[in-house]
Amino acid sequence: MKRGIWITLLAILAFAAILIARLPVSWVAGFFPKDVTCTELSGTVWDGSCAGLVAQNVRFDSASWQLRPFALFGGKLAGYIEVTRGASYARGDIEAKSGGTLTAHDLQADMPLDPTLIPQLPRDLSGVVRANLESIHIEKNAITSVKGLVEAHELVQTSGGQRLMLGDYSLTFPQADPSKEPVGQLRSLSGPLMVEGTLRLTREPGFVLEGLVAPGPEASPQLVKELSYLGSPDAQGRRPFSVAATF
Repeated sequence: MKRGIWITLLAILAFAAILIARLPVSWVAGFFPKDVTCTELSGTVWDGSCAGLVAQNVRFDSASWQLRPFALFGGKLAGYIEVTRGASYARGDIEAKSGGTLTAHDLQADMPLDPTLIPQLPRDLSGVVRANLESIHIEKNAITSVKGLVEAHELVQTSGGQRLMLGDYSLTFPQADPSKEPVGQLRSLSGPLMVEGTLRLTREPGFVLEGLVAPGPEASPQLVKELSYLGSPDAQGRRPFSVAATF
């Protein structure tokens, strides 16, 4: 009798494991946050996709994921996730815990500088950002550690109907002490400005951007005039700048 009970229990557990592993994602759509919707769901909870994704009133083309079920035993949701919007994308291995803690590894992104995606961006700034990050850790909306490269290309500032071409830039975050605020090295790659500086990500959350800037050979008279408001140049023609903000 006891042997029969154990066989029955094992059969029930095996059936439950198969059911969970193959659980269609459409069955749990009702548990999605209220500000997240999908036009079409396919696949399973662990390996599925969402077409026509809308998150916090921002429309995307699709999202797909391959989750690791055993990560749940560690109190986290983890797996490979990819989100697309036209030719833009963001993808990587993501780990999320309760309390607003998020960690990503091998994160790659290629997307426009769009205020609908990043509300903190100036409305008059446009361009393309490309990221290749070995790792990034976020706690309560503050980036507490990051390692990798971020590049901004074709930056343009539009003001009063005029377009001011700003060029291309790179921001490199080296391996650093996680107990300290991350600091990235900023430099210009091409364009009308020659820039060297640092970007420090603060815990507020926010940032402090500071460095030296000088007009390059391609700088327009308008841009040279804008730089003159920063003060007197040094012997190399560079002027200091500093910008700070909180989110």
